[in-house]
Parts: sequence; C-alpha cells; structure tokens
Amino acid sequence: MAEILLLGTKNTHKTAELAEILAGLPWEVRSLAAAPALPEPEESGATFEENSLIKASYYCHATGWTCVADDSGIVVDALDGAPGVYSARYAGASSTDADNNRKLLKELLRVPETRRTARFVCCAAIVHPDGRTQVETGAVEGRIALEPRGQAGFGYDPLFIPEGYTQTFAELGAPVKQRISHRARAFRKLRLYLEGLDESSPSNARRD
Repeated sequence: MAEILLLGTKNTHKTAELAEILAGLPWEVRSLAAAPALPEPEESGATFEENSLIKASYYCHATGWTCVADDSGIVVDALDGAPGVYSARYAGASSTDADNNRKLLKELLRVPETRRTARFVCCAAIVHPDGRTQVETGAVEGRIALEPRGQAGFGYDPLFIPEGYTQTFAELGAPVKQRISHRARAFRKLRLYLEGLDESSPSNARRD
C-alpha cells in the first residue's frame, strides 16, 4: 500500500511533476488540496533551505503525513546573491512578475553581459512524522538577458538564459525547462533519497 507524501502546495503542475519523478515508488503524492484547510506558514528563513524546512515541518506536523516543500528563487552574482529568498517579492510585497523583472533589469543596468551570471536555485525539504528530515538542492546556471524575451513560463523566465543555450527559459518553453530546471533537479535527488530509505524501518508516513 502506498504511503502518502504531501507536497506543500496547491499547484497542480508542481504536484504532477513530483508524482511523475517519483513514479514507481511506493508513495502517493498529494497536494494541499487533499489536506485540511490550513493557513500558510510565514516564510521567515534567511535561506531557501530554511524556508523549505519551515513549510515542510509545518504541514507535516499539522497533518501527520510525510511532507515535501520547496523554496526557490534566482541568485545574481553581480547583486551579491539578490534577489535570493526575496525573488517573489523583489519589487515589493504585492509585486507582479513584470515588476520584479523591471527592478532586476534596473539593478543590472550598467553591468556588462560578462558579469550577468546567475542561477536558479531550489531547495526541497522532506520531513517525516518521526522527526527525520532531508534537504535536496537543485540549481541551473545561466545569465541574465539585457531585456525580457519570450512568452512562456513565469517569474524571471523571460530574463534567464540557461547555460548552454542562447534563448531564455520563456523562449525555450516548458519541455526544456522541466528537463533541466532547478526544481526538477532537486526532485530527482529526492527520489534517490526515498529509494535509499531502509525498507525494513517502521513506516514513517501516515497511511490513508
């Protein structure tokens, strides 16, 4: 019987992505839509890892299920790592993707192409009801374009050119992004962790 693995999001695309990556393992991936209604925890961590653990721990303790939660963002070298954990609210608490992109371009206005290196980072934390935790990190290197390009994707996708490509994520589209993205890489490492769990150990997730 499969054990429940709760993903700390209502995003159906992210839930489907994790379920696909974990296919064949004895885990049933569910989104927050399958859990009791809960207020969102405050993401007060200073790092992606801290925020992912905050969310995974919160939902695990609230539901009794093993939980996975991720936190991600873009890290720009010329800006000393900014926007980092503030990626989603870089231009303010209620900022849109376009607002954030405009601010990033403004901050990099006088930075030459050779110094516009950046990376997308994702930390995926898993917390078991018995207190065990594991954090896996995925990253994709690249650089920031001089202007937005492409219509696909979201967030900073129109500005991010992954290493080995000349197009932005927004130009490359979902198939390429899903294959090489920071989240996909973190989730694939998570699969290796789950595969390595001792099969003889007591169940670490509540069964349905």
